[in-house]
Amino acid sequence: MEGGDSNRQELGKAGEDLACRYLEGKGHRILERNYRSGHLEIDIITVDADGIHFVEVKARRDSIQAPPQDNVRRTKQERVVKAALRYLKSGKGKPYGNLECQFDVVAITYRRDRADIEWFPNAFIPIYY
Repeated sequence: MEGGDSNRQELGKAGEDLACRYLEGKGHRILERNYRSGHLEIDIITVDADGIHFVEVKARRDSIQAPPQDNVRRTKQERVVKAALRYLKSGKGKPYGNLECQFDVVAITYRRDRADIEWFPNAFIPIYY
């Protein structure tokens, strides 16, 4: 399907923009967007009164498929946690190293005339790392 990757990238970018505005409205300060360390990535890193949040954003068009948050499976969780550890060890992350770490998911479903946003704070706990 021609243009499929570019449409998916545009949808993902729009979802991340919306997620940032949503989280800022909840009192979060955005530290990073699309943080990369090697082949690992975190969509959004924020900080608020509860600690530092590593946020995976999943955006989908309305469909009968599984909800977006169901696509953050164990392999993705492991990759986010590894990237978070690298971030916290980096110069950018060291000031936040003593804060509580949370792994959140923001799921966005685009419908014809609106976007539904669901935020899942502490969506997963990295007990197996």
